[in-house]
Amino acid sequence: MCSHINVGTGVEVTIRELAETMKQTVGFEGELVFDTSKPDGTPRKLLDVSRMKTLGWQARISLQDGLGSTYAWFLENQGQLRV
Repeated sequence: MCSHINVGTGVEVTIRELAETMKQTVGFEGELVFDTSKPDGTPRKLLDVSRMKTLGWQARISLQDGLGSTYAWFLENQGQLRV
């Protein structure tokens, strides 16, 4: 039984690009440091969305827009969230 489906956009993004997007989204002004001599994970992520596309689905929200709206929601609701 498949109760959850992890759906991406089908657009590849590197971990560096994701980190830079998050940095921009939250307004972080510090420096991101990547130690490429010690890779410890998948350098890139890409979900296969071909099955979803055959069902007529297509992403309508970009990663940057989705992160931005999620962060805005968090800022507006953080007082109501459990710790």
